[in-house]
Amino acid sequence: QVRLVESGGGLVQAGESLRLSCAGSGSIFSFNTMGWFRQAPGKQRELVARSTSGGAISYADSVKGRFSIARENAKNVNLQMNSLKTEDTAVYYCASSSGFDGTRWDYWGQGTQVTVSS
Repeated sequence: QVRLVESGGGLVQAGESLRLSCAGSGSIFSFNTMGWFRQAPGKQRELVARSTSGGAISYADSVKGRFSIARENAKNVNLQMNSLKTEDTAVYYCASSSGFDGTRWDYWGQGTQVTVSS
């Protein structure tokens, strides 16, 4: 059984940094792609960044140059968030997929709250 556990959320001021971590367990084939999503109140869940086991990385335009995704190993992924803005406030979810194209996500973490104050 695949499990994803996020950590590292919290309350910070605008301009500060925060690092999220996601620890996965289970079949390694379920971690071909790992990613971070976020959902703000009243908004749809959106993909923030994703990373494949082959090294491909992509970011949402809204976080390019500020956020960095990195895989510690095959099942763990971090999200370094710098220069945080109030609009980054959301619940952040870790997700994994057995695929490589980012169109289907098989497993989700429980989410961690990130709040950025002005």
